[in-house]
Amino acid sequence: MTTHVQRLAEFAVRCRDQGVPERVREDVTGRVTDVLGNCLAAHADPDGDAAPAVLRAVRRWGGTGEATAAGSGDRLPAPAAALVNGTLAHALDYDDTHLPSVLHPSAPVVPAALAAAEATGADGAALVAAVAAGIEVCNRLGMASYLPEARNSLFFERGQHATSICGTLGAAVAAGLLYGLTEEGVAHAVAVAASMGAGLLEANRTGGTVKRAHCGWAAHAGVSAAVLAVEGVTGPPTVLEGGFGFFAAWLDGRYDESAMLFALGRRWELLRTVYKPYPTNHFTHPGIDCALALRAAGLPPGEVEEVELGVAAPVLRTIAEPREEKVRPRSPYHAKFSGPYTVAAALLGGGGLGLAADDFAALTPGRLALAARVRCVADERASEIFPRAFAAVLRVRLRDGGTVEHRVDSSRGGPERPLTREELAVKFRANAGRALPADQVEALLAAARDLPVSASPASLLSLTVARPR
Repeated sequence: MTTHVQRLAEFAVRCRDQGVPERVREDVTGRVTDVLGNCLAAHADPDGDAAPAVLRAVRRWGGTGEATAAGSGDRLPAPAAALVNGTLAHALDYDDTHLPSVLHPSAPVVPAALAAAEATGADGAALVAAVAAGIEVCNRLGMASYLPEARNSLFFERGQHATSICGTLGAAVAAGLLYGLTEEGVAHAVAVAASMGAGLLEANRTGGTVKRAHCGWAAHAGVSAAVLAVEGVTGPPTVLEGGFGFFAAWLDGRYDESAMLFALGRRWELLRTVYKPYPTNHFTHPGIDCALALRAAGLPPGEVEEVELGVAAPVLRTIAEPREEKVRPRSPYHAKFSGPYTVAAALLGGGGLGLAADDFAALTPGRLALAARVRCVADERASEIFPRAFAAVLRVRLRDGGTVEHRVDSSRGGPERPLTREELAVKFRANAGRALPADQVEALLAAARDLPVSASPASLLSLTVARPR
């Protein structure tokens, strides 16, 4: 009997050896572009202490230079480069999101694939196929954990970070393909990686910077698992469905086999992955949309007496609890996971409110004072829509007794309001422009778009390092 991991490995090798559809190739170039832009913007983040710390750590480890750390140009062992770039990719919480699994597949998979491609001398076409397979496997594992009756992922219900857990396996797929593994070898790489993936979401609630490193560690583990498989380390064939396997360990054996395997290679979950317009936790986006709409309509922030933010019930644990942590975040990064603070920032304006990673989450007295007047509640309509899309309603009571309200059923950038190719280019230019001169930004954008044809992963990474002016 063919096991689950063998089915996934068969699909992955088919992507490498037979190619992927044109629309998938085009989509992947957008994923790579978005990741590189996010990495470069993270280098310029004044609150970005996690990524520099990771870079300092891997410098201490040393080793043979095989792949490039984006932005800095450090030549590092492939797993270490994947760790740095994965951390950078996730550092601003600006990375893409798959729905309804609510995970961020590109941040772990793309850095792993870039590192493995550089280490092996693979071309752009091979990189694109590997990223496509890795993200698809990551998303399918996330879909397997989605519980329709709970309208949520069981990973999230248990406080586990599905991105870093499933992303480790997706990263192993991508890296394994680039290291030339057979179907059996890719299955072993995934099975080895399943012993490495982890991630807890408590940092979303009460602070800490470790979540920024989750995607980096997933990318590091994926590349490491692929190399171990190349050298002969093996894993169990029933690593996913077995009695002591992946789903038993993480989800008490509850998973949707059909969502993971049905129409694999014909229906692409990759294409349902949406881009973020704001550098904050995705659950905050519909509230930001509502606040921006009210501000555009002329709402005077100084006249706000009280604000009620209605969101899907499952997201309250992330963006509303504990209340004292959300109305007065510990750091600008912590503020990215606060419904009250992001609404206050959007109502007041003044920085980074769309397609730029500027100072959106900068802690200011005015934003803190307004955040204290924001109350988060469960909204029935938003809960019914979640997690197919992120919805919210914002109700504002003014000092004169008047009230205003705005509702969105799908946040900007979501399934019903996707960002256009032009908007994604604006986002990339704004992000990359924080670290590179304008001409180099354009060269990097052109090279990323040309990956399936002629650009090499090595040349792409070299363009992320600012040239002397």
